[in-house]
Amino acid sequence: MRIISGTYKGKSIIAPKNLPVRPTTDFAKEALFNIIENQFDIDELSVLDLFAGTGNITYEFASRGAKSIVTVDLHYACTSFIKKTIYQLKFNNVHIIKNDVFKYTKQCKQSFDLIFADPPYDLKNLKEIPTAIFQQELLSPNGWLIVEHDKRTDFNEHPNFFEHRKYGNVNFSFFKNLSE
Repeated sequence: MRIISGTYKGKSIIAPKNLPVRPTTDFAKEALFNIIENQFDIDELSVLDLFAGTGNITYEFASRGAKSIVTVDLHYACTSFIKKTIYQLKFNNVHIIKNDVFKYTKQCKQSFDLIFADPPYDLKNLKEIPTAIFQQELLSPNGWLIVEHDKRTDFNEHPNFFEHRKYGNVNFSFFKNLSE
């Protein structure tokens, strides 16, 4: 995996092979960040990266100067790898939390401008992620939630859903906090 833009543009990051992850492809990540950059000033964003895995999305936001990034993953090997990598890259805007995403969202008292969730595609309660985010009011007004998923998952019926994009085998569903 590589960082596409920002301070560490072109930097390759090699994750250990034993991590239980499926990183977002560079092709899909580049398209995703083109969308985000057209809607937001990344350097003003507070970001929550759920199911962070290798930290791929976290590094991209950090390299592009996001104001703050909270990164959550349950697996010790993943959070350890992310800690090591952000230390090496000297990212001071990243806070790592080892926790179950659903437990974290229930206890979180902070709100975010952008939340990215990349759960395992076979997660049995994957479709509950948007509801958990909106019930806990984790998005700032006009904030976005982006969920990465496979082609079998359809979020069109969710009241905050507004767009679906597909890049190869990667699908992104976009949700917006419509409250002012």
